[in-house]
Order: sequence, then C-alpha cells, then structure tokens
Amino acid sequence: MKTNPIIPWMGGKRKLASHLIPKFPKHTCYVELFCGGAALYFLKPEQSKVEVINDMDGELINLYRVVQNHLEEFVKQFKWALTSRTMFTWLKEAFCPGLTDIQRAARFYYLQQHAFGAKRVGQNFGYAPSGRPINLCRIEENLSEAHIRLAGTYVEHLTWQDCFKRYDRDYTFFYADPPYFDTAGYSVEFGYEQYVALAEHMKRAKGKVMVSLNDHSEMREVFKDFKIESLDIKYSLTSKASAKSKVSKEIVICNY
Repeated sequence: MKTNPIIPWMGGKRKLASHLIPKFPKHTCYVELFCGGAALYFLKPEQSKVEVINDMDGELINLYRVVQNHLEEFVKQFKWALTSRTMFTWLKEAFCPGLTDIQRAARFYYLQQHAFGAKRVGQNFGYAPSGRPINLCRIEENLSEAHIRLAGTYVEHLTWQDCFKRYDRDYTFFYADPPYFDTAGYSVEFGYEQYVALAEHMKRAKGKVMVSLNDHSEMREVFKDFKIESLDIKYSLTSKASAKSKVSKEIVICNY
C-alpha cells in the first residue's frame, strides 16, 4: 500500500523512489537500516510479509511509534498550533526531559515540517514565496494512511549493526541510506569507518543489500567490490523561487 512519507528529511529518497524501488530483489523481510524519512518504505507499492524501519535518532523513532499507536492524541497537540516563526523558535528552545512521548513527537514533527532544507540540526524557520506552508488543520487526514501503513511494522531504535545482525536471513532485503559522506546537517555522527564496516557487512550478508549514497571517490573505493550504478537527481536548497535546481550525483550499490 503506497502512502506518503510523513516528514521531509534531508537526503530523503522521495525523488529517487521510482528509480530505486524497481531494483528491489524478491524478499520476504524488508529492513531499512537508516530509515530517516522512510520514503521508500512508504512509497513501495507492495507491503512485505515482515517490515522493519530502524534509526538511531530517538526523536524520529519516537514520532513513528506515536503515529503508529497514538495518532488521535498526537493530533490533539496541534489544536491551537500555527505556522509561525515565533512558535518555531519557542518549540526549538522548549525541549525538556519532562515532555511526554506524544508531546516530544508533536514538537519534533512541527520543527521538521517547518525547518529550512529539512535539516535535523542547526534548524532555521523555512519559508518559500512560491509555496504554501503545511496545513496544520489537516494533520489527521494526512497521517491516517501512515498510521495504517505502520501497523504491524517493527519500529526499531538500534545501531545499524545490531539491526543487521538481528534480521539478516537469506530472505531479507536491507535498504541502507546512511548519512551522505562528508556532509553536515545530520543528528548522528557517521565517520568513514562506518562505511567501511557497512561494506564488510554486505560481503558477509545472508540477505541482499542496497546502499544509496552521494557520489564520492572515497565511497566508490570503499564499495568497489560491489555493483555501483550512478543516478542524477535535481534538487534546490533555497527559499528563492527564482533559484535554479542543481544536479546531485547519487550512487546505488548492491551486493546482488
């Protein structure tokens, strides 16, 4: 069941979904090791028998669990919410450990929906003269399909290594979308050695693995033992309506 991703995410794969999903091999268990905005999970047309989304970002995983299990209470948090630079600043500065999981999820969702460039850290209020802001009155309508889609999905908060070990079977397909190499704006540190470790896991995997990354010579060297395909994607990270789109080089790496 194809649905829309529920939050924008820096490096999200919505624009590449039509290129990546047809490359998925046959599988019974589908696992996203670094789910982020989980665009492919939401957009793939057929639901797998077992599905897992995993991420080390605790606020992100808390949001998915709340939408999965407490959508009605989550929606109530936005009864008096406005799209406002002032409210954005208040919520950005208001985090404290005393918030409930539902309050945390609502705060995270609001900030991520309004953050310029869908950044996770170093957030600034985003606006576009050519576009409309999110309609906070239609949150329940927008999330109802995601609520149904998440039912029966394992939502994990593990390191990618632990998630890999837990679900690696010959009928498993792992999709890995780690942070782009040598790029800022993510909430979790991910050094060069992590990509090397991911390549080693791909070599030993029982299941099939697809990795998507920014095209970088060092990444091509790390994953040189696998099939590598280049893709182009147009993007624009600016609030100016007249700005020209740039083309980003992406690589898709498979062990099958």
